[in-house]
Parts: sequence; C-alpha cells; structure tokens
Amino acid sequence: MSFSVEQRGNQNSLGYRLFFKNAEGKYISPFHDIPMYADKGQNIFHMVVEVPRWTNAKMEIATKDLLNPIKQDVKKGKLRYVANVFPHKGYIWNYGAIPQTWEDPAHKDGDTGCCGDNDPIDVCEIGSKVCSRGDVIKVKVLGILAMIDEGETDWKVIAINVDDPEASEFNNISDVRRLKPGYLEATVDWFRRYKVPDGKPENQFAFNEEFKDKDFAIEVIKSTHNFWNALISQKVNAGELNCKNTCVSAGNSPFCCSADEATAAVGEVECSDVRFTWLFSFAVDKWFYYEKK
Repeated sequence: MSFSVEQRGNQNSLGYRLFFKNAEGKYISPFHDIPMYADKGQNIFHMVVEVPRWTNAKMEIATKDLLNPIKQDVKKGKLRYVANVFPHKGYIWNYGAIPQTWEDPAHKDGDTGCCGDNDPIDVCEIGSKVCSRGDVIKVKVLGILAMIDEGETDWKVIAINVDDPEASEFNNISDVRRLKPGYLEATVDWFRRYKVPDGKPENQFAFNEEFKDKDFAIEVIKSTHNFWNALISQKVNAGELNCKNTCVSAGNSPFCCSADEATAAVGEVECSDVRFTWLFSFAVDKWFYYEKK
C-alpha cells in the first residue's frame, strides 16, 4: 500500500495545502481513508507525518477541510510556528497522527478525567531518519503520554518507524528510557512548555507525568479507532469536522464520495500564494528563554 502527496500553494503561505493520493492516483483523506493498521496481527500502525523533526511550522491534518489536506495552523490570520524553547529546536521527533482515530470531545476519559481534543491521536516517532511532510510510515508503538491541554485529553503516542535500523531493539517504553536516555524527559519538558511563548500556561499531564507502556497505548489507540468508527458512520455528531472520504465503504460511511467528485472538489480549492517568509525566518532563528517552575 503506497501513498503520494500533491502540493497546492507555496510553503509559508496561508494557501498551502498538501493533498493525498493512493496508489491508483485517487484523492483520499489522510484522516479517513488511510487504514489505521499497516499490519493488524503485529500491531503495526500507519502514521501520517505532519511535522518533520527539527522543523517549526505547525502543520496539521485539516480535519475541518474537504479531504483533510495538511495545512499550516493559523491564529488571528497569521501562520503558526512552534517557538524554540531553550534548549529545544523545533519539534524533537517526527510528529504526526494515526489515521482513522479520533479523540471524541464528548467522551470523558476514565483515566484523565478530561474529554478528547477532537483530533486524530498524535504520534511522536523517535527513529533516526528525519521524515518528510506527508510521509505515510509504518510504526511500532512503544508507549504513550497523557497530556492535558487546556482541560482536554491529548494523548501522545511514542513510536518508532519499523524501517528504522534500530527498530528491532525497541519493543516497549522501557527500551526508549534505556537506549535513548533523556529523550522521554525532554519530551515531557517540550510538551509542558511549548505554548508558553504564546502566553499560555504550562501544560499538565496525567499519571504524574509517567509514560504508560505499549499495551496500554495500544488499548488507547483502539478506543480512538472506535470513536472514529462512530464518527464516520454518522452515529455521533461530526460538528465542524469534514468526514468526506473516497475509500471507506459506502455502506459504512454516508460521507463516501466518488473519485470524480473528489477531483472536482479539490480543483475548486483556492490556494493563496501570499508568503510570510520574514515571519518564518524570525520564528525558526529565535531562542525563547524562561525560568522553569
């Protein structure tokens, strides 16, 4: 199973979009059409890379847009870049999401006591390769961190690309702690502080900031897949989410559309090319310092 991407608009512009296609060249949704499992028997999952390691542009699957292309997050009309909170530089892993998952904002998690954040479940891929935006890779799940972001549950899955040269050495979260000392602590520090430069408070974590193991993580992922199944079959209210897809069986999803409909719809998308290069340069070059609490 292979996938490709098609760029519309320029990077560092409000109109930038990265659309996805399958091996047949048909437009698909990375949220809904890419299978969650790459190998169900081995618990290998697909991951859509939104943000390559060491980059700053806050890219995300556009869950409210037609066919959910990757685009840059915008706040008050300005493109968003993650600040370099000393000593970190950009994102410290390849960052993305597992398709066909959804953290239901109407469901209060029994462990965290908070509802979901209305997005696919996030993944931090810790392998040696710096991926490219839009890559669809196969990952082995190692553990999970429960972040509480402004009162919402925002799970962070820790995983490694199965094609990584060291993948065979990593089978659980304890292996990350043993083979990459300091990485998990840096991950908590990064997520705690990354919104502070925007004037937000530090994020909090469930389980006393402890990472849960592989088995726990897989159960969480499965639960978010169940929430997604309810979403795509219209058993729950989608709200502003765009559930249009081209590959989910029409019998299972009333949102399924034809390839021709998808192509026509993508062709109507207007992509502004107004760039914000100066803002990009400022964001990626500046360090942000503040005293830890």
